[in-house]
Amino acid sequence: MKYIDQVEMKGKKVFLRVDFNVPMDKEGNVTGDKRVRASIPTINYALERGAKLIIASHLGRPKGKRVAEMSLKPVAKVLSDLLKKPVTFFDDCVGEAIEKAVGIMKEGDIFLLENLRFNPGEDKNDAGFAKQLAALCDIYIDDAFAVSHRAAASNSAITEFVPVCAAGFLLKNEIEYFKKAMVNPAKPLAAIIGGAKVSDKIGLLENLIEKVDKIIIGGGMAFTFLRAAGYETGKSLCEEDMLDLARKIVEKAKQKNVQFLLPVDTVIAQTAMAEAETKVCGVKEIPKDWIGLDIGPATISLFNEGLRGVKTIVWNGPMGMFELAPFSKGTFELAQAVANSGALSIIGGGDTDTAIKKAGLSAKMSYISTGGGAFLELLEGKILPGIAALEKSRV
Repeated sequence: MKYIDQVEMKGKKVFLRVDFNVPMDKEGNVTGDKRVRASIPTINYALERGAKLIIASHLGRPKGKRVAEMSLKPVAKVLSDLLKKPVTFFDDCVGEAIEKAVGIMKEGDIFLLENLRFNPGEDKNDAGFAKQLAALCDIYIDDAFAVSHRAAASNSAITEFVPVCAAGFLLKNEIEYFKKAMVNPAKPLAAIIGGAKVSDKIGLLENLIEKVDKIIIGGGMAFTFLRAAGYETGKSLCEEDMLDLARKIVEKAKQKNVQFLLPVDTVIAQTAMAEAETKVCGVKEIPKDWIGLDIGPATISLFNEGLRGVKTIVWNGPMGMFELAPFSKGTFELAQAVANSGALSIIGGGDTDTAIKKAGLSAKMSYISTGGGAFLELLEGKILPGIAALEKSRV
């Protein structure tokens, strides 16, 4: 696909699709500006090259209706503060007033449009709405990787109506790091997969087995694999309808000569509460009325050893209920091992990102993906509509 640094933007109206889906409090204040900051390199690049910048995003899921709490107006101030430049906010994303304003834009002007999802045409990937958006610009830049797995008017249909389409730096980084991890990785390649359910990661596991040298399994999903192996797992999370599939995944890993590491011990409690009494026991000895909530010390050592000598690590999903201190050690210590491994480390998924940040290790990871669902679908080998649209537009 074409990238932003291959596009001449001076004097051009540039429609930039970003991901400003930021958290807000009840008073409408932005409580986390990480996603806005992530877009700054692309925004500054366009401004420095004389673009007339029209920025658009979604926020939440208003389902085609105006929802006051999901307005992007508060984000305009955050963006203005970060850029140290004025940002003009419009309370709609299409219409005569916007068209007139765009018509008299000067180089370096910045417009932020209202929540795209207030228009029902956005989620429907409606060509009519996409045409209205496209009419505002000469160039389309997509820098919203987090929504690349959803075909919407602003990231798919719009590319049919704009003559020049390209990816911004954030999207470029996501694609390039994905290629480093899954297309041309330095070997050995290890995947750490955690989280609650096997059912959420079926496609991921089946695709990874074809590509990796090692798979490390933790989190609640590990107990489905342990139950499938014939172990008693107490009240631990277990998907009974996934047992046969879990056995097939383990068997396929053996056939492909992929090392498949499961926990050998676990931190257990009778309730998933911070003040609960905890014990460490082997995975073959979990009492019937106890719950496994983190990997134990022997498993931490096993997993750390499994990472020794690997060149590339992909991690999606925590090792336990890290939000509660008694069950955070497994995730945090594994994060430290990844940070110290010297391997190219690519982290994806909101919970994993949060855990890495909580452990204070974000800066020591090679790359942390900005897209939870999009990252997961990319790892599953799926074609992402937003990326496919850009690739098609290059033809």
